[in-house]
Amino acid sequence: MGDWWQTNIVEPGKLPLLLALTAFVVTFLVTRLITRLIRAGKGPFRNISTGSVHIHHVVPGIILTVIGGFCAVAGGQRGFGSALAAVIFGVGAGLVMDEFALILHLDDVYWSEEGRKSVEVVVLTVALVGLLLLGFAPFGVDGLDDEELQSRGTVLGTIGGNFLIALLALFKGKAKMALFGVVIPFVALFGAIRLARPTSPWAKRFYRRRPRARAKSLLRSYHHDRRWLVPSRKFQDWLGGAPDIEPARALERR
Repeated sequence: MGDWWQTNIVEPGKLPLLLALTAFVVTFLVTRLITRLIRAGKGPFRNISTGSVHIHHVVPGIILTVIGGFCAVAGGQRGFGSALAAVIFGVGAGLVMDEFALILHLDDVYWSEEGRKSVEVVVLTVALVGLLLLGFAPFGVDGLDDEELQSRGTVLGTIGGNFLIALLALFKGKAKMALFGVVIPFVALFGAIRLARPTSPWAKRFYRRRPRARAKSLLRSYHHDRRWLVPSRKFQDWLGGAPDIEPARALERR
């Protein structure tokens, strides 16, 4: 275990990244626990307000992210200062990403259906950073040998090609595949060669006069969402708390 830690974490300089990711995950989980207790009216925790202004935890999160980020840049990649900066950055990022939906909508949608975006983005962030810790490099550069890495043209060609594939997957409405494809190009390639989602720019541009392709895209999207969307939402509710039932939705369920 000691050899693995030294070889895979310490020597490559990944300790700050691991500390930042750990602080990020712990901060998000603790924050969600506290907000759920506040929502239920249990425990000593209360919302923080200054007069009539509710201070969201994204505010200290931004401050900590800025402090940790600048300290990390100034302190290098090793030593206690770098580790401390990574923890501060991870804590701040956890607070910020927990209210990602609020930043996106510029509204307090924390416990609404739109608030699910925060949990979804946090899970995606943890997965992507975890892949980086495992040794994956963006745009498939980790798959090149030493001779290829010394060739600037090969590196630029690999990065450019994989970027275009990820962009194509995004254009087809496969945002998650495009994100993971930045780290694992095969994922983006899989998304790029398959049918586009019916609401994507690709479908609107190229399926407009192809009724069969449009119908097939709708059917595949329906089966995909039915298979994955419900389990995904159940996991999000377990992790971050179920959103409030909106009046319109409550009437629909009767």
